[in-house]
Formats: sequence, structure tokens, C-alpha cells
Amino acid sequence: MNIGIPKESRDAQKILERRVALTPAGVKALVDRGHEVYVETSAGEYSGFSDIEYEKMGGKIVFSREEVYKRSQMIVKVSRPMEEDYDYLCEGHILFGFLHLAVAPKRFIEILLERNITAIGYEIIELPDGRLPILQAMSEIAGQMAIVVAARYLQNEDGGRGIILGGIPGVPPATVVILGAGVVGQNAIRAALGLGAHVMVLDNNIDKLREVEKLFDKRVETAIASVYNIEKAVQFADVLIGAVLIHGALTPKLVTEEMVKKMKPGSVIIDVSIDQGGCVETSRPTTIANPVFVKHGVIHYCVPNMASNVARTATHALTNVSLPYILEIAERGFPQVAKENPYFSKGVYTHAGYCTNKNIAEIFNLKYKKIEELL
Repeated sequence: MNIGIPKESRDAQKILERRVALTPAGVKALVDRGHEVYVETSAGEYSGFSDIEYEKMGGKIVFSREEVYKRSQMIVKVSRPMEEDYDYLCEGHILFGFLHLAVAPKRFIEILLERNITAIGYEIIELPDGRLPILQAMSEIAGQMAIVVAARYLQNEDGGRGIILGGIPGVPPATVVILGAGVVGQNAIRAALGLGAHVMVLDNNIDKLREVEKLFDKRVETAIASVYNIEKAVQFADVLIGAVLIHGALTPKLVTEEMVKKMKPGSVIIDVSIDQGGCVETSRPTTIANPVFVKHGVIHYCVPNMASNVARTATHALTNVSLPYILEIAERGFPQVAKENPYFSKGVYTHAGYCTNKNIAEIFNLKYKKIEELL
């Protein structure tokens, strides 16, 4: 199979995606199995991978993005194509990446349907136990980064409260409130406790809260994520981390604007859920170039692709978890893989001109068909 790796695009706001879809070692794994891999020049630049490294591993460097798309049957990306790339998407393409269609432009979804593109979202591929294997790797990074970001923006220089996360003898630590006890939440807990912060976690799944108490030896306060508990916790938070995920759907707004108004001046919100719409009512997507804004005296950090700031680590992690799926489709073909692996097929947004994800069909009022009916 011919596989294309375009350089990730900037949009009109100059959002820079520094990751690349596969490392040179990942390309070698495909080439060794007889596949052709076309890599757009400088695709790995920000992740620290040169064109020469890709060529040494058997990749073919291409100097036109259009050529990458036109030569390839499968397009492997990190983030969904930007508007400037829509014309390059071809009839019958297989498109792999973090597509987040719940917050995508409707025109993009219409193109996927019109051109019979098989669109597979990394963020909704499942395992039998319900875990999201590809998203999990990025969530592990985002959880750790959230605490690093919080420590920075609490400083006076960036308009924060002027406090240190861990406190010192005689001075209490900052209070970090985390909404969601999943992968992002647990990694944020680990990083926050490591710095000595006071941590509180809210989730509506009591088993998740039990897991947190066991993992962290009761060093974390836990509470059910009721409206009352969220409102109370938010008032005391120096840092609020939104780590809520609804598979393939828009994130519910758990923190209202009225709650934000009651937060301490100079406190920090990090809405990791922003890639699915955000769980804080005052959140809006920001960019790596301009990552924060202030509303009601509270600093908001809402970068959808925050793992891109550690692009080399993130690219290695992404390759580790995505390559087995890419290899399997390249070797056996999409229909066969989807037939035999119903958990993988849950990651398919569109196929053969139909929307195959019920949540997306409802959001955009599209005709829905089960993937099993199309194979």
C-alpha cells in the first residue's frame, strides 16, 4: 500500500502542530513489509527528525503536499486536515488521525462523505476493556503537562496569584482541583502530588474515585462531580484542570460562567477537554503562539494540541500505539480488519459515503449507518 505522511498544517490563526504522524523507525517498519511511504519534506522538523533520517529508513521525500495525497491510498496525520488541504483529499482515501469531528467544520465532514473517504479517529479507537489506546498515550502527556503549565501561569510574571504549587514550610501549597479521574486526571494527580500540591479530584464514576484513592494511598481528596460539589471546589481552586472525556461526543459544560466568576483572581484554568469542546463554559480554543486569555480575572489555558509542545516525546508515543493499526490495514486491507475487530471499527467516523458514528450523525444531522452494514 502507498502511505502518505503530510507535514502538519497551520490554520488561519497560525496554530502550529509540531508533531509528525510517524518516526523514521515507524516508516522503516512499513517499508520493510513492502509498502511505499511518502513523507512531505520537513514533516519531522519540529519533532527533531530530518528528511535524511526518513530517507535512510526507506521513506520517499516529496516536495509537494498535493503529491503526498495524490500518490497515497492511506493518509496518516496527527490532526485533521485544514481547509487548505481539502482539495487534496481523494476519492476512497483512508484517513487516519486525531480528527475530533464533534468540533470539526461541517464542510470537512461533507467532503469525507462526498468523496467516500474512510475516516478513522485515533481518539475513538477502543480496546475490549473500553480503553482508548491511541488517545491514552497523548492523555498521559497532557496530564503531566497540565501541572507544568499550571506552575508557570500561577507566577506573577504571567498574571497569576504569585504562588508556588508545592508551598514551603509555614506556607500552604496550592489547591489543584481536577475534573475527571481518567488518564489525564490520574497523570495530573501524579505530577501535582510530586510537587507537593493539595489535590482534589471529582468524577461521577465512584469506581474511578476508588481507583484514585488506592493508587495514591488516600493522599487525594475525592468527591462525586455533582453541581454542588463542583461549585464548592472551584471556589477554593488555585488551579482547575478540565479532564473530562465523552467518547466521540461534545464535552458537557460542567463549570458554568457563574462558577468561574467566583474563582480567586489570578487562578488558572487548564481545559484539557477543549479538543472536544471544553468542560468550562468560558473556555475557547487558544493556540501555542497565544495559549492564554483572561476572563473574570481567571487565566484560561485552552490549547487543543498541548502535547505538541513536547513534539519528540509525543511523536515517539504516537508511533508506538498507532503503528500496529496502520500496519494491519496496510497488510490486510481496511474491510477485513474492520470485520474482524469490532473495537477498531468503533474508531471509524465515515465509510463509503455514510456517517458511521451515531454521535456525529446526531450533532450534524447526517444519515447514519452502522459500519457492519457497509462492509
